[in-house]
Amino acid sequence: MYERQIDIVVPDDLGEALVAVKAGSTLEADLRLECIHEGILVTADVTGKAAGECGRCLIDIELPVRVHFVELFAYDLDEAYECAVQDDHVDLEPLIRDAVVLSLPFQPVCRRDCPGLDPETGERRATSPELEPSDVQDPRWSALLEFQASESISMDEDIQAVPDREEK
Repeated sequence: MYERQIDIVVPDDLGEALVAVKAGSTLEADLRLECIHEGILVTADVTGKAAGECGRCLIDIELPVRVHFVELFAYDLDEAYECAVQDDHVDLEPLIRDAVVLSLPFQPVCRRDCPGLDPETGERRATSPELEPSDVQDPRWSALLEFQASESISMDEDIQAVPDREEK
């Protein structure tokens, strides 16, 4: 069994959405490699920082990245394993890349209760609390504004449907 701690300099951005681990940043990996009968069992804990912008208010944010995975690299490719030992080496790059990218949030926020941007002015609501949301009506619903519900039926009365045609 070997235990290693390595720092990985990210060659390309890991992630394509609002937040990503940027190229040139460092990921710290704590690795444990164990030789077992079927192959090499790799246990990894990867940590780092992802940078991007809040999905609601568009300010720059930095999020911690923490990933844990266990994978078996098989000696024999005839088995039904996804990863294989090649020339006495294991390639961890695709596993680390996939695990980190899948751990990133799809809609990152700077804080849980981020109010976002004002739809009319585009200003951040967190920095301008005096902005009150206006009650703007969608013009497509304007015909329904004139609709008045009938008040002749009370909730206490039994409502019975009358069929349009007679049954034979």
